[in-house]
Amino acid sequence: MTTPSLPPVPEPFRLPFHYGALHQLGVDWPVDPGPVRDLLAKHHPDLSAAEFEGRALVSLNYQLYYAQYPFGGGVTQEIEYNVIAYPTADRDRLPRLTYAQYAQGWDQTKLLGIARIHVVCDNPFAIRAGRELYAEPKHPGWFEVGLPSLNGPAGETWTVRCNAAGIGPDDTLDRGRAPLLDITAVLDGLDPVPANMAPVTGYGTDPDGRLLAGPMNVYQPYRWYDLTAPGHADRIRLTVHPGEEDPGRDVGALIGDAPAAGAWTHRSAPVAAHNRPYYLPSRQAVGHEPA
Repeated sequence: MTTPSLPPVPEPFRLPFHYGALHQLGVDWPVDPGPVRDLLAKHHPDLSAAEFEGRALVSLNYQLYYAQYPFGGGVTQEIEYNVIAYPTADRDRLPRLTYAQYAQGWDQTKLLGIARIHVVCDNPFAIRAGRELYAEPKHPGWFEVGLPSLNGPAGETWTVRCNAAGIGPDDTLDRGRAPLLDITAVLDGLDPVPANMAPVTGYGTDPDGRLLAGPMNVYQPYRWYDLTAPGHADRIRLTVHPGEEDPGRDVGALIGDAPAAGAWTHRSAPVAAHNRPYYLPSRQAVGHEPA
């Protein structure tokens, strides 16, 4: 068998792509595997849907990240609509896992990866990079969010609204009015466990039908929240706004009213803090008369 070459890295991109900071929310839904298989056959024919105790797994993954470039810095937001899948040719190498075991990183083969079905992003440059480097089905959108932050009130509630957008002739984002989906994750009061998930394997299928895999390292554990306990069903609220857009149609068709089984988060540690100021005594207060 001929050894395949590596996918090209077109100009002006450089790999690996380094994140200066990364904040993530992921939510996982166990669903009927039949429609998931059909969707994978359409988008990624060389992948098979992973099953955990007879259920396939759909995942929504919101990201807010900062990157530093030679010309300055940039902030990007995106949301991925993924199916957990593996290369069909490697079926015999997979361990048998429950969802909780998978979510905590027990699959060290890293064959259980995210098969991207739709990716919505607010940065035209990142959209181009995702398409050309990783064969991501990446499209423009914009976001309205409320996130846990050290610079805000205490809490662990995430709210994300993803809206439709276009790309203008000058390669800028053209915000539309139509909402695509809303997700709220109320994780306050829950005890997360560290999850050794990384590297996360992202799968794409290029225009020639070739399957490629792009691992992403994250340099600290994720925090995983088990949502299967009674009383946690209402902690995740997902509203899909169906229309002609594929993301809404596919998300609604696969997830429906299924309860989420787990959520996972990552928040980059701060690298500096500008502290509260304090008053200094005036010259007059320490016994000095003005000249």
